[in-house]
Amino acid sequence: MQTNDMCEVTKVNENVVISVKQQLPDVTNVAKIFKALADETRLKIAYALTIEEELCVCDVSEIIDSSTATASHHLRYLRDLSLAKSERKGKLVYYALADHHVNQLVKIAYEHAIEESEKIGESN
Repeated sequence: MQTNDMCEVTKVNENVVISVKQQLPDVTNVAKIFKALADETRLKIAYALTIEEELCVCDVSEIIDSSTATASHHLRYLRDLSLAKSERKGKLVYYALADHHVNQLVKIAYEHAIEESEKIGESN
């Protein structure tokens, strides 16, 4: 079976490969961020926090239709990866996205997904 997404011959540009390998950073922590956001529930929480700057655990549990324990687990996961931050206010704990980078990352990913789905819709 032949596919069109592979080179038909092997011809490595050694200069380019060496240059890229020398410039390629350790992406371990970046992969952890994408892994965290690859979970649909955590992504929903992160997107909710782009709409409302901070939400308490109770609000998040209602937004994602889960228990407060489940919401708290997901929020803690995001916080542990420095994607979110938390603050206790009296008896409630509020969460927010860690910074504008996380906000942009979530919004850009969503915009990209919308654009791609529109392209697919146009080609059908």
